[in-house]
Amino acid sequence: LSPVRLKVAQCLRTLTACTHDEDIAAALHTLHSYVDEGPESFTTSVQRAEFRRAHYTRALQCLVSNVQADWLRRLAAAQRIELWDGLFLHGPPEQALLVLMEGIGSLRPSTNLDHLVSITERFLQSGRLADLLWSYCLETAPSDSPQLRETLLGRIVALPDLTANRLHPHNKPLFLPRQYYPLLASEMLTALERTCQALKDGTDCSLTFVAQTLGKVCIQGHSDVVLAVLAPRLSACTHSDMVWRRVCWKLLENVPQRWIESVLNGLVQAVSGPDAFGRIIGNLVLTNKKAQFVITHKLLLLHYKYKTQVLRIVLGYLAADRERRPLLIQVLRSVSQAWANPSAVKHTPLEQQLYVTKALLLSVNLLTDSELQELQLLQCLLGGMQSHLDSNVVQIRRVGMVVGECLSTRMDISGTKLKFEYEQDEDTRELLSLMTPAVTSDEPKASSENKTGPRSSKTDPDSDLDSDDELTPYDMSGDQEISQASPPRYLRDCLESTVTQYLTTEFYSLNYSLRQRLDILEVLALAAQELSKPITEKRDPSVGTAANTDLTLYPGDNPVHWRQVVEKRIQSNTKRLRRGATQPLAKATPNRYAPVAGHFFFPLLRNYDRPQLTFDLLGGDHLVLGRLIHTLGLFMMVRRGVLFAVCSVFLSMPSQNLLLDFSDQLFETRTWLAGKITKKNFS
Repeated sequence: LSPVRLKVAQCLRTLTACTHDEDIAAALHTLHSYVDEGPESFTTSVQRAEFRRAHYTRALQCLVSNVQADWLRRLAAAQRIELWDGLFLHGPPEQALLVLMEGIGSLRPSTNLDHLVSITERFLQSGRLADLLWSYCLETAPSDSPQLRETLLGRIVALPDLTANRLHPHNKPLFLPRQYYPLLASEMLTALERTCQALKDGTDCSLTFVAQTLGKVCIQGHSDVVLAVLAPRLSACTHSDMVWRRVCWKLLENVPQRWIESVLNGLVQAVSGPDAFGRIIGNLVLTNKKAQFVITHKLLLLHYKYKTQVLRIVLGYLAADRERRPLLIQVLRSVSQAWANPSAVKHTPLEQQLYVTKALLLSVNLLTDSELQELQLLQCLLGGMQSHLDSNVVQIRRVGMVVGECLSTRMDISGTKLKFEYEQDEDTRELLSLMTPAVTSDEPKASSENKTGPRSSKTDPDSDLDSDDELTPYDMSGDQEISQASPPRYLRDCLESTVTQYLTTEFYSLNYSLRQRLDILEVLALAAQELSKPITEKRDPSVGTAANTDLTLYPGDNPVHWRQVVEKRIQSNTKRLRRGATQPLAKATPNRYAPVAGHFFFPLLRNYDRPQLTFDLLGGDHLVLGRLIHTLGLFMMVRRGVLFAVCSVFLSMPSQNLLLDFSDQLFETRTWLAGKITKKNFS
């Protein structure tokens, strides 16, 4: 057996069974010598390497299992910190972290648990996480299995959750997410700095574990906190150092495919601009298919929750490099197709349409005139403008108008520039601003100079020379004030117009949705039914109530005529074997619907067989066709007319011909008629 193995086994037996303080201290000194790399250590490097590789974890587990022993309490505070705590803080950090987290999860709330928590806190504060990551960068960590590495990743990333579930309200502030994840990001930066220095010194390094840690942190929802620390530092370091750029590129290349999307989503929000984004990720979009799909598709077409700055960064990143520029052309083609899709205009949320429109305008602004001409997107974009202008949503129509103006200015459509009249709002102003180039670093200085310019012009004494007080004023007594609001329409003017004629004409017009056409048919049907009802005199209940209130103020005055009182008493005391009609018969009035039935019926049949661009009754809009037939049936009472026609045919034909020619159909028709006769209503 190895001497180190025998010595470690003897020390562990002493810690487990012995009660003498001198033997305990000697055993702890022996174990501590295997992790002490100072000049005073009496162990060789080979022995220390064997201990770290094969016996360190077992030694720490023995210490945790004996944390309740009496000899630990008898140790002096300085001796316990040096020997007992030092074993956790000077050995391989990955093994120490796993043992500490295992101990915290197994111990019950007590002073022993508090002791392990304090050691874990010192472990994090002393930079041991950076040592852990750096050991994997140098590949000096023991060769572990994928399962063990996944466990270690889980402990590092989920340490706030694990400690919170165990410690509950007694959790340490350092273990909270708002402090732990920035600390983890700083430790990752330390490991990357050591990696850059090692590469400059000619030492090979691996960033696989650091990349896995970054990906796992981001996929668990902490990308904003971690990258808020990483991104500014990486952007500054890669500004003039090519080694840092290569390290960042290799870091993102090693992020697992299942986590690369969350990393890119967080990074694109944390960087300051497209240049910094390009320095950090390099040409990852060309070498990684998943990253290419995220950058060129998801961030531009699907994830519409981001701000406009994200679009500027992504599209500016694609346009900055000659090798990535073909992807920008591909992006413009896909974005224009998505923007011009009529189905997307109808069913996509307005926020997503605005987001895609911003991507379209930014892409057009980043391409040159020759590249735009090669794409030949004019026909597609004109179709998209038509789809937007045909929409019944005001915001979508405004988007189509703004895009039409911007594209006509950028693409020079036949030398003419479109101009629409619309009311500008915050969205339209933002869309128009996207066609102007981004503000450079020298812009604030220029703007500050411009701000001081008008101040000096106000104090210019020569401004009095331009006074127009001596000009003869125009006679403006007969002018009318022009108001932006539309003139009012009075109710009596609206009543004079024929509503039926207007609705039947608008039913086949453009720019109406299927829901609006169905509403037109429903209004016409209700209007016809209302006209066909007899006129009933209705009194205003408020007037009657007010009159009764006024009359009952004086109980001595009885407004009821004495004849009515006598008649009521006679009616109440008289017994009749058969009571006749007590209410007067309704007065017969002419049907108001009959003279105007043609205005309801015939205009709706005028263009039913003529398909239009947005409305085809005999094609895809068969739902409206069914409602139209139902409405026409309500107008003409078709079912009663069918009964009358069938009966007329039967009465006009000889009976022998009916039995010979329609023997099969006659029995079915007879059953149908019998069923209709039994029903009092012919609905």
